[in-house]
Amino acid sequence: MDKKSKKFLEEYLNNASPTGFEKSGQEIWLKYLRPYIDTYISDTYGTVVGVINPEAEYKVVIEAHADEISWFVNYITDEGYIYVIRNGGSDHQIAPSMRVNVHTDKGVVKGVFGWPAIHVRQGEKETTPSLKNIFVDVGCSSKEEVEKLGIHVGSVITFDDEMMWLNKKYIVGRALDNRIGGFMIAEVARKLHENKKKLPFCLYIVNSVQEEIGLRGAQMIAERLQPDVAIVTDVTHDTTAPLYSKIKSGDVKCGNGPVISYGPAVQNNVRDMIIKVAEKKKIPFQRLAASRSTGTDTDAFAYSNAGVASALISLPLKYMHTTVETVHQDDVEKVIKLIYEVLVQLKAGHDFRYIK
Repeated sequence: MDKKSKKFLEEYLNNASPTGFEKSGQEIWLKYLRPYIDTYISDTYGTVVGVINPEAEYKVVIEAHADEISWFVNYITDEGYIYVIRNGGSDHQIAPSMRVNVHTDKGVVKGVFGWPAIHVRQGEKETTPSLKNIFVDVGCSSKEEVEKLGIHVGSVITFDDEMMWLNKKYIVGRALDNRIGGFMIAEVARKLHENKKKLPFCLYIVNSVQEEIGLRGAQMIAERLQPDVAIVTDVTHDTTAPLYSKIKSGDVKCGNGPVISYGPAVQNNVRDMIIKVAEKKKIPFQRLAASRSTGTDTDAFAYSNAGVASALISLPLKYMHTTVETVHQDDVEKVIKLIYEVLVQLKAGHDFRYIK
């Protein structure tokens, strides 16, 4: 990862891009991507697609999602405290004592998730965080004072933190799920451009919105693009950290390479092609089984239109949906390499059907 990549990654990860409000993150992503593509598409809800070789008939997608979990202001008390609801899969248990940014038309308002001191909780049944009792304090003493800051019901709230490096090899931050995916597919486009690879097909580099609330952006863009093949990248759980179950969630470890999934939504011939490329190019990889659905945008692409041959390449990640999501730099680079190598060997018109 060179200085240019690191600068983009830091800017992209530190920017807030909550579900339904992805605009600023998409602008950062597209600005980085534009030198490496021929044109781009954006849709009504904010999904952005970089396009290479747009005139070709055979269409291939590589995809990640751009949104992050967050909170909505739901109720403001007369005393100026703010109660929230989830926007996506936000974890109420990690909220107390976190610093936050409340996004308003007047700009960002700083706040904190308050929590009563341990002194006043001792000797009683332990109070645990829930959506009924977590609250945000923005330093106001009345509802009117809160509203004067531009905060209202529906204002979106994100945790206030920044990306960091851990032991010079792990990337840590909020919303690696899945802006690290957006970073990786952008790096694939850059690699194709810098290596002067001419693809025999149209390549769509897709950064979808609203994955965290049900794969919505991928559903919309899949119908519009109608690709022949889709390779999706997302994160998956490192199951070696404490409190994870390998029996339930599989055996996946950061540093051991990309994770290739098995499951009904994963088209077997596309997956097998990816595995053959990984073996040929000596890219280490891990395997994961998904029951029924993958829970990623793979499902949206696979079952769109008349069915799209789709596969999932995941990045191992620790501590999903926290402010300290953690991935190994080596895995990031290997996912980029694997997607790149799959694309450069793929022939236009390849028919992935089982029975021909």
